[in-house]
Amino acid sequence: MSDVLKRLAATIEARKGADPASSHTAALLAKGPAKCAEKFGEEAVEAIIEAVQGNREKLTYEAADVLYHLTVMLAAQGVALDDVLAELERREGRSGIAEKAAR
Repeated sequence: MSDVLKRLAATIEARKGADPASSHTAALLAKGPAKCAEKFGEEAVEAIIEAVQGNREKLTYEAADVLYHLTVMLAAQGVALDDVLAELERREGRSGIAEKAAR
């Protein structure tokens, strides 16, 4: 399931050096990490709205935008998707209550 996310992360990484005029991803990255984070937040809010309204089709579309913009934000900060996936694997099988208590 994560193969598509890994391909997305690789594409985003490849776009870092692209001309912002020819690549939406390059244009986002050129605006810096703060703008990438802002855009991620906007997309997350849109997904929340669709979830609350119960519109599965629009939620699916917005969730894809959230994953894309999350991956762009990670790239802008130099955080590898593999590191995030490794953290999820580390947490797998742990109670959320125990995880929060360990912080």
